[in-house]
Amino acid sequence: MGTSDSGDDALQEFLADAVNKTEDLAPALARCAKGLGLHHAVAYLADLQQRHLVPLTDVTSVLPIDDSLAGWTYRTQSLRVEPSESGTVTAWFPLIDGAERLGVLAVHAPVLSAASLTRGRALATLVAMMVTSRRAYKDSFVRRTRTERMRLPSEMLRAFLPPRTIGNARVVSTAVLEPAYEIGGDAFDHALTESTLHASVLDAMGHNLASGLTSALSLAACRNARRIGAELPELVRTVDEALAEWLPDQFCTAVLAELALDTGVLRWCNCGHPAPLLIRDQRLLTDALERDPDPPLGLPHLLAGRERGIHETTLQPGDRVLLYTDGVTEARTWDGELFGLQRFADYVIRATAAGELAPETLRRLIHSILDVETSRLKDDATILLLEWQPPSAGGRGAG
Repeated sequence: MGTSDSGDDALQEFLADAVNKTEDLAPALARCAKGLGLHHAVAYLADLQQRHLVPLTDVTSVLPIDDSLAGWTYRTQSLRVEPSESGTVTAWFPLIDGAERLGVLAVHAPVLSAASLTRGRALATLVAMMVTSRRAYKDSFVRRTRTERMRLPSEMLRAFLPPRTIGNARVVSTAVLEPAYEIGGDAFDHALTESTLHASVLDAMGHNLASGLTSALSLAACRNARRIGAELPELVRTVDEALAEWLPDQFCTAVLAELALDTGVLRWCNCGHPAPLLIRDQRLLTDALERDPDPPLGLPHLLAGRERGIHETTLQPGDRVLLYTDGVTEARTWDGELFGLQRFADYVIRATAAGELAPETLRRLIHSILDVETSRLKDDATILLLEWQPPSAGGRGAG
């Protein structure tokens, strides 16, 4: 397998073999790596809270995301090469599904050439696709990436949540939600069409199974309306009607938004929720997206016959918009003070100035709240960050 052609042939044969579409990841990865002339490969996935990289295909150690070369690859989505104790070389490749960070792939080889690095990247792409296609129905992936038992409301909501990060050449949307194993009523959603990013954050009343049902029904209603091409006013109305019909004693606050990818026009509806934040040129534009909120979703009678307000603004390339729930700003810092709005915005601003990728910004931000010894989240804490960076702006992107 020393030539490029032989490696390409092996990859084509692997993809053409129907057995590989259903085989467990470990043997499929081993056979594909061997066919590509790579000595050995190990796939690692990030755990639910993005603290560790857990090996899926080998008996080896869990690696910390914040303090390892493998973690550096995960954090930056960049290749890293290092010598190993056995005298071989290890190349760490990011495992990425679209814009979603899944983990890393370790490729061990006696030497690394340009050809083997190219094959390693191809293998990482293939492994990411295999992981994505299998984890929807293989509980082994889920078990390996959890560190504690999940409560039933959380299990239900997790089944409804989209990937943490989505994006394309013009936009990225990324989210985090804590406490990971005990969420009750918070949820987020985002989706892309050819022309539009849809994004929303919800906070249901209470912190129990009924709260989870409220958010789950709201997400389903959003998607049902969105997938028939409903405009934002009709989409919000669909959620209102669904809650009023099926869960008449429940309600939730929410911000539901859509971003036109070509023009940067952002439209949103605020249903009793904290106003979104706009960060531009490394500063918070105070009250830029502040509007009088409408009543929470599920309480259409409080509108007194009027339509919900749909607000609009035009973003500039590089703008970052934050949708969040009040569990974020009401968290406590090490000295017992509220985390607060300004501290929240300042963290994102500093990360932006440092050139940090949007998903990594949120990962570190939520950990900075959770890792304070005296920190106790009063409520679920959800953050969704969207960044508009059209290619014509010549920016660095945010994927």
